[in-house]
Amino acid sequence: MKNKKEYPLAGRRVLIAISGSIAAVKAPTLVSGLIKEGAEVRCLITPSAAKLVSPLALSTISRNQCFQDIDQWQPQETKPLHIALAEWAEIIAIAPLSASSLARWTQGLAEGLLASVLLASECPIIAAPAMNTSMWENVNIQRNWQRVQSDPRVIPLAPSSGLLACDRIGEGKMVDPDLIQLAISSGLIEIDNHDHLQFDWKGKTLLVTSGPTIEALDPARFITNKSSGRMGVLIAQAAKFRGASVELVHGPLRVPLSWLDGLNSHSVVSSAEMQEKLKDLQPSADGIAMAAAIADFKKKGGPSENKISKKNLIETIEENFELVPDLLTEIVLRRSAGQVLLGFAALTGDDINIKKVGKEKKLRKGCDLLMANPIDRNGQGFEENLNSGFLLGPNGMVTPIPLVSKLALAHQLLDEMLLLDPNISLSN
Repeated sequence: MKNKKEYPLAGRRVLIAISGSIAAVKAPTLVSGLIKEGAEVRCLITPSAAKLVSPLALSTISRNQCFQDIDQWQPQETKPLHIALAEWAEIIAIAPLSASSLARWTQGLAEGLLASVLLASECPIIAAPAMNTSMWENVNIQRNWQRVQSDPRVIPLAPSSGLLACDRIGEGKMVDPDLIQLAISSGLIEIDNHDHLQFDWKGKTLLVTSGPTIEALDPARFITNKSSGRMGVLIAQAAKFRGASVELVHGPLRVPLSWLDGLNSHSVVSSAEMQEKLKDLQPSADGIAMAAAIADFKKKGGPSENKISKKNLIETIEENFELVPDLLTEIVLRRSAGQVLLGFAALTGDDINIKKVGKEKKLRKGCDLLMANPIDRNGQGFEENLNSGFLLGPNGMVTPIPLVSKLALAHQLLDEMLLLDPNISLSN
């Protein structure tokens, strides 16, 4: 049995619905990823999709029967299949969602097993369309897509731009299975926390920093740290799933590239580049999460044009280094009314030291919230899926954070940010 702290999908009931788009060939990858994370997966496939991907393959990968329209009405069953599947699923992902299935769904037509399941279901739904660019841009498709996005049970994953099966380059490409799986995990976390999906960041902008920065010493050497950027990117995507417009300023990342889909991403390298980008983006932000791990030192005057010889390296380090700007403090000093600021402190030591140093840093920085997390414990912190520590807030608030997935922590941090400013918190 998978550890539910590390594998939040473990034991969860996920229904994958596959409709008729060439992107159906990606469905086995999605199902396989969910199975590896310990989910219980059942598949449902439309007749047109069954021409593109084998129901037998999906049954084998999911370890469960792949259901088709011919299975909908069987005399040996005591409950209609579409009702049984709708009641069984904790969450449904339609990947891909074709133009035809989208139309049936929005018109309330119970034509076929998939359409019937969607009408009978009450659980969250991940919708991932895929189709030709001209079809996607058609006014009728866009009208149907707007209707789907107005459903409070739906996390919409709009298609991305790229090379399509018709050899056209444009919008209509289904998002990557990695992002669909992330959305499924996010939806399950939300119903665990709130019994329903939250769109409390809708209409608001969240500015997030993520990843390390790199300070060049010369053409061959640089200073950086072990941050992968996972925590910041997960905060960004969790906020997007909850309706936010997200500006992500990030250094070099080591996360799936698909996790950046749908975000307004700004790639930087050095702390100076991040500093300038933050100056541009801060005024329009309602909330700011400073999750980047900024390199501490840089060479005065910038990197050397030529490689520094080994015999001169020590002298260069001793005489030519300076601290990089404190970006969190600058953000606090420039804050506008209503902005809620979240900082991070990567610390070492026991819990007593984590809390002590975290409190000192929060007071010194002046942010509203500070997540103090240890990076010297096995299986958590930099480059890991898990995190723990203490969330420090106003009036001496200290909230212990048990070891949880970084995605679950991202949602908790977004909840806490909303509690601090009524201008951010919106009614669903």
